[in-house]
Amino acid sequence: MGTRMIHIDNAFLREVVEPKKLASLQPRLAQAQRQLAEGTCPGSEFLGWRDLPLHPDVQELARLQKTAKTIREEADALIVVGIGGSYLGTRAAIDFLTPALSVTKPRILYFGHNLDSDYAADILEQFDPHKVFINVISKSGGTLEPAVAFRLLRDRLSRVLDSATMQNRIIATTDPDSGLLCEMAKNEKWTTFHIPPNVGGRFSVLTSVGLLPIAVAGLKIDALLEGARDMAKICRASQDMESNHALLYAALRTLFYESGKRIELMAAFHPALHSVMEWWKQLFGESEGKDGKGLFPASVDFTTDLHSLGQYIQDGSRTLFETILWLEKTRRSIAIPESTDNSDHLNDLAGKTLQEINEAAFQGTAKAHSDGDVPVVILRLQERSEYALGQLFYFFEYAVAISALMLGVNPFDQPGVTTYKNNMKKLLNQK
Repeated sequence: MGTRMIHIDNAFLREVVEPKKLASLQPRLAQAQRQLAEGTCPGSEFLGWRDLPLHPDVQELARLQKTAKTIREEADALIVVGIGGSYLGTRAAIDFLTPALSVTKPRILYFGHNLDSDYAADILEQFDPHKVFINVISKSGGTLEPAVAFRLLRDRLSRVLDSATMQNRIIATTDPDSGLLCEMAKNEKWTTFHIPPNVGGRFSVLTSVGLLPIAVAGLKIDALLEGARDMAKICRASQDMESNHALLYAALRTLFYESGKRIELMAAFHPALHSVMEWWKQLFGESEGKDGKGLFPASVDFTTDLHSLGQYIQDGSRTLFETILWLEKTRRSIAIPESTDNSDHLNDLAGKTLQEINEAAFQGTAKAHSDGDVPVVILRLQERSEYALGQLFYFFEYAVAISALMLGVNPFDQPGVTTYKNNMKKLLNQK
């Protein structure tokens, strides 16, 4: 793969898995890839994500950029109202691409992803109704958490703003033709952006669902789509694990699962990747966890969690394998200074950068866990950029589709999600 493309570390991989075992999966990989390409797989009505970066809706993107510019000029805050795929991709992108302690202008606030009253009260006190826009995101409009949050926000705004101003401050991203939110948007004449009917929520980050708030944060959505487009070309053109590492990743996950592993632990050594891993957990958990099957996706932040969960990973139950998402280049470099008294005994590290020390921790951890019978896959991401993140989004989307098909489940439905909702409605006497 090209030097700028996300890829699996083949040198380390040779210590983890036998090439013959990987090669034995090639016929199943080819079958899954063929099903995906031909649209003959289960859930084929939700394959729209495959073409999003290759054939973007130019008019929708232009309108989206114009709306984002207006929000940036007029607002102090944008409140993203949504749960699951309606906000996780947005948060992943913004947290990955902006400095750790910075506050975007306008601020991006997230609401509707929990039912906690303290959180709701805090959000409702955090903005000036005269300088806020609300982007409510839901395909149906019927999911309780964002629906409740949206009602609270509309009530807050209605106490201060006239109806014309309030109408101007609400943007609905929803199904183009049907659903509660679609009907509300039409009746109230809100600005609307569309979630393509053939794209499921957890695959929607490269639609207006993610692109509008990402653009409001001042990030380059063209570069994000370019990275996804370049990765899509590789994923769709190559049937070879050597050049198509999304296939290789799917094959490795299958191999580990069929050898008895039940947990995939995603680890990152950079805090900027925390929300990316949260997005990854939903993508893989909802796509594969069906029919009593699937790897459980979990995540850890290293080196922080080496001092809490590290002992278990090293010596606990051998039911997991580890995927380390390693960032090759940081944006800034900080070196350890030399001390005249060396009272902390760190002069041996003087002149070394934090990235060099972090890399030593990464390599030492990978070897320790691998030696401790935890297979380790190293996924190398080149840089903190929109282009690199676009690659990563599409890489995981393609890989999970292949992986789920090899597992024998529909990658694009989530029947188990409705069970808790039905129970909750009964307890609340809600129709």
